Amino acid sequence: MTYGLLQSLVETDQSLLLYLNGLHNTFWDYFMSAFTGKAIWVPMYASILYVLLKNFNWKITLCCLIAIALTITFADQVCATLIRPIVERPRPSNPASPIADLVHIVNGRRGGGFGFPSCHASNSFGLAFFLVFLFRKRWLSLFICAWAALNCYTRIYLGLHYPGDLLVGMLVGLCGAMLMYYILQKVTKENFRKARQTNFIIFVGLCTTVGILVYTTLASLQII
Repeated sequence: MTYGLLQSLVETDQSLLLYLNGLHNTFWDYFMSAFTGKAIWVPMYASILYVLLKNFNWKITLCCLIAIALTITFADQVCATLIRPIVERPRPSNPASPIADLVHIVNGRRGGGFGFPSCHASNSFGLAFFLVFLFRKRWLSLFICAWAALNCYTRIYLGLHYPGDLLVGMLVGLCGAMLMYYILQKVTKENFRKARQTNFIIFVGLCTTVGILVYTTLASLQII
């Protein structure tokens, strides 16, 4: 009974991956490849530091940065070091995957060996949920969660993760964010909801997204 249920979930996961991964064209190949990058989001990460420094002293800011770093470290290591070696589920585009020949890949990129759960999802949602808990600002929460969700979708589009990989990765990120936020509150006893100018993070994130769209448009038209 348990095996049958597990097999059904795996087949559903594969079918959903193939459907979503199959919705591709040249424009989105460029967009998803750029959006999933890490370096391109450095300005948005810097804007988080800017908002913290504008609202709190350097000690509180340092505590927040440490909490964010620990959130991402927790999420990354639980996925990569603890769970992946046990489950050993190949990425959908990995040659060892039973559906590898059916998966659309971009620029020949197949990723590493195992993909369950997704470190990309755990890191992105770890940061997103931490900011949600920290600032409790409606528009920032909506934006940063949408950013994390789109970041996750890029992994399906690129054939690097199954939807199930991303869902479990998101839950790991949530656990890390809750734990580190709880510790931060106990240590600092600070009211982070009073923070102002948090919309600056949204502004920088949207500007980066617009930049990716401009690059994607020019690249798909072979102008650059």
